[in-house]
Amino acid sequence: MREVRGDVSRRSALGLGLGAGLGAAAAMGIAGCGAGSGSGSGSGSGDARMGSGPGNSGPTPGGPPVKLIGDGSTADTGPQPHQPPKPVPLQPGETPPQFVVFSWDGAGEVGNGLFPRFLKLAKDHHAGMTFFLSGIYLLPESKKDLYRPPNNPVGASDIGFLKDENVRNTLKCVRQAWLDGHEIGTHFNGHFCGGSGSVGRWTPQDWHNEIEQAVSFVTNWRTNTGFTDLEPLPFDYAKELVGARTPCLLGQDQLLPTAEKLGWRYDASSPGGAQTWPEKKGGVWDLPLQSMPFPGHSFEVLSMDYNILANQSKNTTRGMPSNYPGWRSQAAAAYQGGFRRAYETNRAPLFIGNHFEDWNGGIYMDAVEEALKSMADKSDVRLVSFRQFTDWLDVQDPKVLARLRGLAPGQPPAGGWKTFLTTA
Repeated sequence: MREVRGDVSRRSALGLGLGAGLGAAAAMGIAGCGAGSGSGSGSGSGDARMGSGPGNSGPTPGGPPVKLIGDGSTADTGPQPHQPPKPVPLQPGETPPQFVVFSWDGAGEVGNGLFPRFLKLAKDHHAGMTFFLSGIYLLPESKKDLYRPPNNPVGASDIGFLKDENVRNTLKCVRQAWLDGHEIGTHFNGHFCGGSGSVGRWTPQDWHNEIEQAVSFVTNWRTNTGFTDLEPLPFDYAKELVGARTPCLLGQDQLLPTAEKLGWRYDASSPGGAQTWPEKKGGVWDLPLQSMPFPGHSFEVLSMDYNILANQSKNTTRGMPSNYPGWRSQAAAAYQGGFRRAYETNRAPLFIGNHFEDWNGGIYMDAVEEALKSMADKSDVRLVSFRQFTDWLDVQDPKVLARLRGLAPGQPPAGGWKTFLTTA
């Protein structure tokens, strides 16, 4: 099974996508996220899928005081708003919820309006998401020498640094994302996928160094940027950061020892998995992107926009526009097909990865929006972040999870759920 059949590299695809976004910013003047509206809720009650209600711009009136951290780039503002109810174990004979996690690699607002677009979509459909923030997206290019990547030159990066205006808008969007109830993970920093400096060659100590720098860029953005008119990020990143996805899905084996030492709860960096229930790897929940049916083909495709692109327009992010409608429909059908296969059979969680990109005219953004909308209207579907899904896994009976893991992709439970998940 091969998930990627095209020749376009992740490095070139990400570079092209970022450049296009910055060009759009100059031409269109798209604004970034606002600071939010309404007072929101400090305790975070919500429906069974995801906390609902308006975003908020600060702590709950009368709630715990804001405690600035370090140089004031971040702050402890109390419990995160808009969280699902506390998870409980599955009961004997109960049908498992269908979990779907939409996640975003890089998570920078580069001027194309995609970050605020999907924050609104998530709010409209009570969805939780995970945003894997690239640390250098909060570091101005003028300060790039502060980044000392393992096994690469000082200030090097295989993704571009953002303009100051885009750093500002990224800060606003990350702030709003957390206040809306989403998770802020990490996509690390320089996104090195090839050559001697590839993350695939890094040691556990290299990963530790990279993580320390990523955390530093988030927790010292005020010092590094000189911005004084923006509010702090409303979370303690040392506590918030519990999981990641590596660049190009490389280097997980050497990352996991460091992740476990740091107390991370999951990693989403596996180079591809099946639609089955997850297990722990190296003491950390292994939550991989998954192979899902690819309409019109006998092989399956990995559940990420980049992998679908590589099987459609091959070696370019700007294919023939006449193909866009068909490719868009195919991408949406792939996500929906993967969802149906799980929903109607083993109820394995579905993990979908994306980038804020406009490849092939933005068709993958339209496809993932269509897919989310088609999943969100079912009462037994939970659109959650990786951290929220991990919360659910951690309260389940290990014997129940082991039984669920015995179901192959597309395999329904023998005798139905009432029979399959009963006490011995």
